Amino acid sequence: MIKQIICAGFGGQGVLTAGKILLYTAYSNNLKSTWFPAYGNEMRGGAANCNVIISDHRIASPYADHPDIVMALNGPSVDVFMPSMKQGAYLFVNSTLVKNKKYRDDIHVIEAPVTEISQNLHSERNANICMLGKISKETGLFSIDQLETGLCEYFEHQGKGKFNAKNIEVLRAGFNY
Repeated sequence: MIKQIICAGFGGQGVLTAGKILLYTAYSNNLKSTWFPAYGNEMRGGAANCNVIISDHRIASPYADHPDIVMALNGPSVDVFMPSMKQGAYLFVNSTLVKNKKYRDDIHVIEAPVTEISQNLHSERNANICMLGKISKETGLFSIDQLETGLCEYFEHQGKGKFNAKNIEVLRAGFNY
């Protein structure tokens, strides 16, 4: 098993954090993983993305040249990464911010209003975590419980506490959408 994943959006949307949460989840499930960020020198508002490779074998390259999964939290990310996706891949689109896009018909497109869901839960900055819940449900990459554990481990290692009820609420809201 090898999965190539790209998390993409504007700087400040937490796409790099989403990738790290996937990295921690893979590690806690005894899988090999890499995380490779790419972002401009403008912090908030500029383009940001990361490549995450998850495998049960050694990983030759940290670059997702033909991703199996793309998390696109904004329109420009759809435009940049959709062309290189594998046939049958999953494109997760933040439908709160992305409207009226034409998508390839040989990929699975899952639209979810993750910014709106997060705002309704008074957790505006967690659209990334909400989308991870949706990815869990639609792809089975990780179970929701595995992802919850990875999420908690990530934030524990960041010095932000092991358990954050709001993060879990948003994660599960994305899963249940």
